[in-house]
Order: sequence, then C-alpha cells, then structure tokens
Amino acid sequence: MRIKSLTTLALGFAGVLTCQAGLNDHKLDIYWVDVEGGGGTLIVTPNNESVLIDTGMPGGRDAGRIHDVATKIAGLKKIDYLITTHLHIDHFGGAAELSKLMPIGTVYNNGIPDHNPDNNPQDTRFPLLIKPYQEMQVDARQIIKPDQIIPLHQSTEPDTAKLTLRCIAAKQAFTKEIPKNPQNETICAGSKTHEKDITDNANSIVMLLSFGNFRFFDGGDLTWNLESQLVCPANLVGNVDVYQVDHHGLDMSNNPLLLRSLSPTISVMSNGTTKGCEKETFATLKSIPSIKAMYQIHRNLRADSENNTSNEYIANLEEHCSGNYIKLSVDSDGKNYTISIPAKGHSAKYKTASNH
Repeated sequence: MRIKSLTTLALGFAGVLTCQAGLNDHKLDIYWVDVEGGGGTLIVTPNNESVLIDTGMPGGRDAGRIHDVATKIAGLKKIDYLITTHLHIDHFGGAAELSKLMPIGTVYNNGIPDHNPDNNPQDTRFPLLIKPYQEMQVDARQIIKPDQIIPLHQSTEPDTAKLTLRCIAAKQAFTKEIPKNPQNETICAGSKTHEKDITDNANSIVMLLSFGNFRFFDGGDLTWNLESQLVCPANLVGNVDVYQVDHHGLDMSNNPLLLRSLSPTISVMSNGTTKGCEKETFATLKSIPSIKAMYQIHRNLRADSENNTSNEYIANLEEHCSGNYIKLSVDSDGKNYTISIPAKGHSAKYKTASNH
C-alpha cells in the first residue's frame, strides 16, 4: 500500500494515507532513504515484494528511518530481499537493528571474510563490527554471482511490464551477457586509470533493475577502474534512465566513461552534509548531455557549496534535518516515471528512454 500524494505530509499522517491509497497500483517504486551518507535504497515491486539495497550505519537512526519508510510509507511488513553491496559499515551497519524491527528474508552479499576486507591488517575491528550482521535472524543467505536474477514475481495484471533485477558485477567479476550494439570505441578512447583500489569498495555488487523500458543502475561504492571495466571495451550495462551516483559522489568513483556509456536521464546521490558531492564527480554529472536533473539526499554544507544541485532537487538542506526521502514511481507499463521529494512538494515526470 503506497502513497500517490506528493504534498508535504507529517510521517504519521502519511502512514494513515498509506492505508487508503496505492494498493495494487501495479507501479514500481524506489525510495532513497536518508541514511546520512550511507546506502539505503528500497525497491517495492508491483506485487508489493521488497528489495532493500544496503542499510546505512548502526546506532538506530538509519534502521529506524528505513523501517519508517518501509512500513509507514510503502506499507510493507517484511523486507523480502536484502542486498549488501559490500562490507563497509555505512552499507551493512543498520541491518541487524532493522532485523529486530521487521522480518528480513534472503540476504545476498559477497560472503563474509574472517579478516578486514580492505586488506588492512592493522585494523582488527572487523570481526566485532560484522558480528551483529553475521548473527542477525534472517530466512536465508546467499553469495551472489554476476548474472544471478533476484527471484521476484511477475505481475499477472495485463499490460504490466516485465520486471528483472539482475546482478551485473560482484567481487570484481562481470556479467557474461553483452547488450546489443555494445561497441564503445569512441567513449573508451579517453580511458585513464587510477591507482588500484584494494578496499572492499572495488568488490561492490552492481545491480540493474529493469521494468519494461525503464532501467535503474545501483553500483554501490564501485570505484574508478572497475567502473571502466563495466563499459570498456564493451558496454556491459547499456543505457539507463536512473543512475544512483556511485560511492556517494566521491571522486574516486564516477568515472566519466561509465556516465557517458550509461547516458542516464536522472541521477540520485545518497550523500551527506560533508560526504560526497565532490568536485570532479559533480563536474562529470553536469557534463553528461543526457542528464536532465540531478537529485541529492543532502545539500553539501562544506565550503565548496558550488558543488550542489539546485535546492529544488535536494531532499534535506540543513545539517539537523527531518530525514526526508526521495521517491521514484514507474508506471505499470514502464513507459513513464515520476520522481518526487514528498516532504517538499516537488514532483517531476519523465518518459523512459527508448534506446535501451
């Protein structure tokens, strides 16, 4: 049960309206929860199945915000699938706390090593940090592989688009499926490499969500050189409508080759007030001709305030904020989608690209 209203609502009132509208609207919804510079992307399918990609930090705030959006806004009673893109605490930290607030079904990740995944032998905290995640109660756990499909149910309603959520990359291995017309020579001619990333960011799980013609890319915290391998020499992803900005908008990610190849219409950055939204990434986003709007969870409050999108597209403008989320809804036929910041009354509609 989901809200269609885009007016400003108090969260409790929103919960009441959720019970009255949106049930069986056969839309695909995506919510970017404010986890203050971590990862927390909730997908709700036309059949009301749910996929949560990452869970923010421990401490109660992020798990609480995810729970509120999931239950009071999206009307969920369970997280059916949890994908942890990599084992940094701002991506797995809220999972154990969330599991105490609502049931979690199958958890997908790269497996849990017995040592620090950043290859830093001086940091011995990892076993203690990962213990709650290892021991939380869930239905099942799986190590995900490229080309694995999350087993979501297709809608039986007529004219509802086909839904697919597929793993494109995991642990520095890539999909074997190459889209049609994969030639990428012109874009890849400008390739340049960074120093090799030995952290777990490089192992990030990359997911591609398709709903008819609509396509959404979530690359976790994938970094520069691996992003290049996704699209050079062949584009393994194709074009997308919505790009979740890799790694919160840090410059060690968001390779221009990736952005030019994906040609998104919309970007959404899960950043914090001082994290992400860095200069080179922001310049890259502004340079991509296909991008019509750039959304941010937070306004960058550092001295480099020029590295922000328009306030209209930012969910939270102040350091001490209400934790506003960003929502995207795709029509049941997959041909149009609406992106909104409900707490601000902002809404904009777009057509899905036709050249996927």
